[in-house]
Amino acid sequence: MTAIEKLVKIDAKLQAADRYHKVPFEVPAGTESIGVQIDFDATKGVIDLGCEGPDDWRGWSGGARKEFTIREDAATPGYVPGPLGAGTWFVILGIHNLLAPEVEVSVKITMPSEVQIPEEPQVTPVVNPNRGSSRDLPAPEGMRWYAGDFHNHTLHSDGKHTIAELARLGVELGLDFLAVTDHNTVSHHPWLPEVSKEQGITLIPGQEVTTHRGHANAFGDIGWIDFRQDQQTWVEEVESRGGILSINHPIDADCAWMTPLTKRPLAVELWHSTWYRDLYGTGILAWFAAWDRDAVLLGGNDFHTAEAPNRPGTPVTWVAATDNTPEAILEGVRAGRTTITGSVDYDGKVITPRLLDCPILIRKDDETLTAIAAKDLVLVDFDGKRTVVDSDMQDFHAPKAQGPYCLVRQDRMILALSA
Repeated sequence: MTAIEKLVKIDAKLQAADRYHKVPFEVPAGTESIGVQIDFDATKGVIDLGCEGPDDWRGWSGGARKEFTIREDAATPGYVPGPLGAGTWFVILGIHNLLAPEVEVSVKITMPSEVQIPEEPQVTPVVNPNRGSSRDLPAPEGMRWYAGDFHNHTLHSDGKHTIAELARLGVELGLDFLAVTDHNTVSHHPWLPEVSKEQGITLIPGQEVTTHRGHANAFGDIGWIDFRQDQQTWVEEVESRGGILSINHPIDADCAWMTPLTKRPLAVELWHSTWYRDLYGTGILAWFAAWDRDAVLLGGNDFHTAEAPNRPGTPVTWVAATDNTPEAILEGVRAGRTTITGSVDYDGKVITPRLLDCPILIRKDDETLTAIAAKDLVLVDFDGKRTVVDSDMQDFHAPKAQGPYCLVRQDRMILALSA
């Protein structure tokens, strides 16, 4: 047994110099497992945790964990199993927030590891034939509208549930797909196909690239995106690897997007679950007025735990695609075939999406929108022109250049959104 103990004193000067402080340690050849434990006074700051090997990134748990194990055959969720190459490794201490002049962080590394990998519970699949796609909305020839959520977390970052538990919940809610977008890691990606098949829902690989200057979702099985690089590099890396990048919750508290970009990503999460705090508010639309009006519009709940009231699908992003595979769904996004609905049911405790009868806007062509289940609602373009919907299915002259368009109640509460 090898045990290495280090004490790191973190202050504002260290944070200013390096927000992702590296604590090096040597791994000898033949090491069977690495364990890391950190300890600090949480009243004095928030310190994130990650790990980097000699040649590759090995995982991130942010502030959700204070310990992890990496073995060749398994790892703590958030971390990547694989060969433990000899050489210099690093514990990464993310200096997220300082609440005192100095935070002392004790770091203990054990080889073999003293840290147990948590066991995951068995999750029995459920069947729900009433998926969003069963609504059979009018779609381009050879396609169908699939309902899903592009922003969800699991135990692989700061979520409280396993991938299988998230997947089962998506089925129960009637969703066709979920993107799994854990923070600064892709350790969840290898598990998605198996869980998708077992639980009967499409799981799209993603990574929420997360910094104090803004968050963005990188979609696709494209490998890890280094959050420590500048944000313009995220755009270029994701595009070069064939993925899709979306700016997340652009005006959400201290997670707002802060960085100007010379080249902007394809998509933006225009409807985030925080909008449910005030569905009369138009702050996000004001932000979008200064952004790229051609951006593909996505919605995301940012689901972390069933202890919170909002469930995945609040809001729902609908994608017109040839089939319900990750590749087809992402191709539908790439082509701009998305629309967002925000109608919910609330039982006093839990907010769940309405799928089969919610008001929705479907783009028929570049000049025409179809409003469905929207009688007596008001269609509003981005310039503020308002038109009352007179029937349950009605076409409107609605050039994309004047979008995005909102369906609102007469009191201005927003229920649906489309380019």
